[in-house]
Amino acid sequence: MNFPIARDSWPYLTVLAVLSGITYLIWPWLALGPVVLFLFVVYFFRNPERRIPADETVLVSPADGVVMDIERVLEDRFLEGESIRIRIFLSIFNVHINRVPMSGTVVYRDYRPGQMLPAFKSHASEVNEKNFVGIENSQLRILVTQVTGFVARRIVCWVKTGDQVERGERFGLIKFGSCTELFLPPHVEVAVKPGEKVVGGVTVMGLVKENVRETN
Repeated sequence: MNFPIARDSWPYLTVLAVLSGITYLIWPWLALGPVVLFLFVVYFFRNPERRIPADETVLVSPADGVVMDIERVLEDRFLEGESIRIRIFLSIFNVHINRVPMSGTVVYRDYRPGQMLPAFKSHASEVNEKNFVGIENSQLRILVTQVTGFVARRIVCWVKTGDQVERGERFGLIKFGSCTELFLPPHVEVAVKPGEKVVGGVTVMGLVKENVRETN
């Protein structure tokens, strides 16, 4: 069962609820601050249901947000070669649940500590704290990264190596503003463009043009 609010919000909500009650007893107007923060946390950690596309040949967005750029890069951790990188910026107003772009097996997990530069900076991906999730199936391998930002302070990832995942499945979140990247093999046809708003688990990011996974 998926709750409408991510469980990672519960410690914050508990503290704010207690604080609201205490301040209300001292002076009712003082409770306004923690109540507003309580409502913001509920809004930020919302966990909506999504209608996931049934087409097995499509890759869906790993996050809500705006496509910052689409570039050809060298991805040397998992894909080990030329790749297409799609960067998605999430503001504090976006849903921050990350979703699996395609069905498959998690075969790679890694974490890199780093800085907390604003996620929209072009070099933030190279120096910020980052989590890597590599997924493969019979058709291809892809890599999703979770990147912290200036406000975001913690990456949460619920999957581990060996897990079987389904397209659109929730796999983690980044608390309070961030960037999510999707690395695709060159033969995947990109279906979005820079500046486009995308919805996690719903927006089609790419189409698999070949039925055979490329190997390096």
